[in-house]
Amino acid sequence: MTFLDQFRDPAVAKGLVQIAVASALAAVVLGVSYLRNLDLETELGRAFVRGFVQVVAMGSVIGILFSVDLAWSGLVLVAMIGIAAWISKDRGEGVPGVLRVSLLGIAFGAGLVIVAMVAAGAIEATVRNLIPVGGMVIANAMKTNSLALDRFKGEVESNRSEIEAVLALGAPPGKVISDYVTTSVRASLIPMVDSLKSLGLVYIPGMMSGMILAGANPIYAAEYQFVIMAMLFAAGGLTSMASTLLVGRYAFTEAEQLKPFRGEEAEAG
Repeated sequence: MTFLDQFRDPAVAKGLVQIAVASALAAVVLGVSYLRNLDLETELGRAFVRGFVQVVAMGSVIGILFSVDLAWSGLVLVAMIGIAAWISKDRGEGVPGVLRVSLLGIAFGAGLVIVAMVAAGAIEATVRNLIPVGGMVIANAMKTNSLALDRFKGEVESNRSEIEAVLALGAPPGKVISDYVTTSVRASLIPMVDSLKSLGLVYIPGMMSGMILAGANPIYAAEYQFVIMAMLFAAGGLTSMASTLLVGRYAFTEAEQLKPFRGEEAEAG
């Protein structure tokens, strides 16, 4: 199905009818806001229209991606990794080499998991499966990387005097920084560990719910959801471990002195 064919799908016309009904219900809220002088109708109306435009635009972009050849999926995923690294670097702003570290860490963690799971058949080698699931893995790796960098930066800044004192005694940088690397990795994985603990007890994840609603076997839906969670955990763990180890190396000069966390230009100092 081409991109234009997707607009001719009867389901799109059905969706427009559903949008009209949902919009009518939303209009009731706007009307009540006007009658009760809540002065929210302008803000609510703009938010409603903006949300509709944004989600349709995203659907159109996904539709374009689904209509391209499989070979383009790799380029799309590489672009996602680059964007994820650019976003994630803000959490470690000021840390030497943070963009490079984020890019290498996310590419390693998410890339390895995606390649391995495609080889295992957990992710089908189709555009329709590779981009959404791959994007999910990359996004989780990005979040984990951000948490790790943020914690690492805070740990080093809070303990700079102690680190420099131990370095002055001749301790190797890798050993000095190891505890802070470990703490950062552990902190970054807490949300994922909690999600695994509550899986199936506190909430039914979205992908599992969607598969069940689509008519899939509930047992298989549960199994596949666990596969997804395991992929996210592996990608996040590998990313945070790689990025914190790398940033630990970039944090020191050739003379084994701790660099000031002032930005990328500190690397030249």
